[in-house]
Amino acid sequence: MAIRGRHERSITEVQGTKSNTGSQGDSIDEAGMVTLAHGAGGLMTRHLIDFLVKNVARKSVASGVGLLEMDDGATVPIPGTDQVVVITTDGHTVDPIFFPGGDLGKLAACGTANDVLMMNADPVALTHAIIVEEGFPIKDLKRINDSFVAIANEWGIAIIAGDTKVMPKGTLKGMISVTAGIGIAKRDDIVVDDHVCAGDDIVVTGTLGDHGTALLAVRQGLSFETELVSDVQVLANVVRTARKFAPRAMTDPTRGGLAVALNEIAEKSGVGIWIDEDKVPFQKATISACEMLGLSPYELASEGRAVIAVPAGHGDALVAALRKLPESKDAVLIGHASTDRPGKVFLKTRVGGTRILAMPLGESIPRVC
Repeated sequence: MAIRGRHERSITEVQGTKSNTGSQGDSIDEAGMVTLAHGAGGLMTRHLIDFLVKNVARKSVASGVGLLEMDDGATVPIPGTDQVVVITTDGHTVDPIFFPGGDLGKLAACGTANDVLMMNADPVALTHAIIVEEGFPIKDLKRINDSFVAIANEWGIAIIAGDTKVMPKGTLKGMISVTAGIGIAKRDDIVVDDHVCAGDDIVVTGTLGDHGTALLAVRQGLSFETELVSDVQVLANVVRTARKFAPRAMTDPTRGGLAVALNEIAEKSGVGIWIDEDKVPFQKATISACEMLGLSPYELASEGRAVIAVPAGHGDALVAALRKLPESKDAVLIGHASTDRPGKVFLKTRVGGTRILAMPLGESIPRVC
């Protein structure tokens, strides 16, 4: 049978957190206004999603993964087979459109393929809709589209549909992209974020927050000893390696960074997650930028990293295998899951203390993906 999540309630229902925009639990004040924090991937995003989907009668197809699981994608079982179609959809509003290490097109293609991969499926097709502002340079549009196509071609992914809209000048800043990704997997191979067990090892595949820091450097005019570029990349080889170690959960720490990724896994799986602060990999530039701007590196987005939970004792072997790949050469085992304090994430600090790594309410850096 298809994997179903144990997480049958909304995250905001469980957390019961009140936001400063009049939302509490799974309700939102209809007289309120949408804020940037509603799109940041944290608790306020959950409030908004709960509000928007509460009247949806069918939230999944034939016991597949659907809206209730709030995972990287959904599944549609193929009748009469042991396979499922994996579907994900994503909007891309990154600012600036061109950034160190990539652009809107590369980000859209990689991000969509990675969401399919995090479900342990192989991406086979993409769709791509572009919404562009009147007066946008054709050469920039071509450059972005060429980046999208190049990623699809490199990884053997078909581009099978799309749409183009032009908005009057001044009603949109530049261009945004909307994509869908389609993959195929065996039903029993699907990985969702609610299967982590006490004792499982938690691995990250490289330095965290590189993408968010690269955007900050451009927006704020920051400079560092070495140029920091976005980590945006397709994680197909990482996932193929992880499959050998029976992953319990895989997710990419995009909006809201590691803080959101770990809190979602802890909440959905009903485990506590304990992380060693000394082991979490950040580049010096990321730490410096956060200190200058008063931000938490744990909340900065990555676009080419994965958080992977594997059975107890398999973490070191997974790290060793991942370090053989150029895209995960800095992989690290950062902690483990526990029965202690289920649903929460804790950092063991350098001075021997412990602090909660909470789910962010919003995010300090909008338009990161």
